[in-house]
Amino acid sequence: MVFKKLLGSLGVGAPTVDTVLTSGAAVPGGSLSGQVHLKGGSADFTVEGITLELVARVEAEHEEGESERMVSFGRFTVSGGFVLAEGAEHSVPFDVPLPWETPVTELYGQDLGIVLGVRTELAVAGARDKGDLDRLSVAPLPAQEALLETLGRLGFGFRSADLELGHIRGTGQQLPFYQEIELSPAPQYAHEINEIELTFLADPGGLEIVLEADKRGGFYTEGSDVLGRFAVGHHDYQGRDWDTEIDSWIRSLVAARSAHDAPSAYGHGYGHGYGHDHGDEHGEAHGHRSGPGMGTAVAAGAAGLAVGVAGGLVAAEVVDEVGDFFEDDESGEDGGEED
Repeated sequence: MVFKKLLGSLGVGAPTVDTVLTSGAAVPGGSLSGQVHLKGGSADFTVEGITLELVARVEAEHEEGESERMVSFGRFTVSGGFVLAEGAEHSVPFDVPLPWETPVTELYGQDLGIVLGVRTELAVAGARDKGDLDRLSVAPLPAQEALLETLGRLGFGFRSADLELGHIRGTGQQLPFYQEIELSPAPQYAHEINEIELTFLADPGGLEIVLEADKRGGFYTEGSDVLGRFAVGHHDYQGRDWDTEIDSWIRSLVAARSAHDAPSAYGHGYGHGYGHDHGDEHGEAHGHRSGPGMGTAVAAGAAGLAVGVAGGLVAAEVVDEVGDFFEDDESGEDGGEED
């Protein structure tokens, strides 16, 4: 993954920057490595520092409606000051930690439509240039993958994934947004549930798993959202009968009458507060995004919850949408705001 751009705000003859991320997907809580390659301009330049910024495309709802914005979720200074001589080449290696709650962008190599990026900021003689954006790919942790595989074996299907601005009340969430993975119900639950929304909140001790079931209404009852939270250690998932355990999680949601009756199972130091708050710091309610519109389905079975193809639409359309969003952000045409 590479980007290269003349730092126009620094003037004609300025240095160029070419940031290369190590190939392959990163993982939440793991490291992001690569090199920033600089080539000197038409004169000597004093580089005051090089900073990498992690950014994400996030959905937000407000009084005027719904919008997308680029939100920063990490900054790392990877170089201090030095003089970049005229025409000289200089490389800065980096290895920085990703937040544990970094969203997953792919599953079994298939894109989920989540947009994460790495932006390089070069400070030269008091001026700063944001540079370009490079796509960041993140694969699930082993425990996350095991749980998604189990849901696939149980018959759940992938609908969409997005990032929501706000906090899930009562959890240890650290980032200003959270990821929702929307799943179609397995056949055995389809008469009770419209969909399941899954959120992983990882930390060094394990995963906090938030499940929200959109329950169907009956002749005399209205539909309702039911919430449950469960905890799994990063290594505790091994050797467990996950088909039976996750099936029991879903059945407990089906049996619950409302969010107040929802199940909660904790371990590994997680708190006991409860609630799912789709609002941000201003108390605004957040709706649910319809997803990237890629028409994907799930290939369930031994391969688990892998993204497939449906309706003649291919997953490559997601990649096109992601590329378009980065281009819009670079030209300032996306209409969002950067936090």
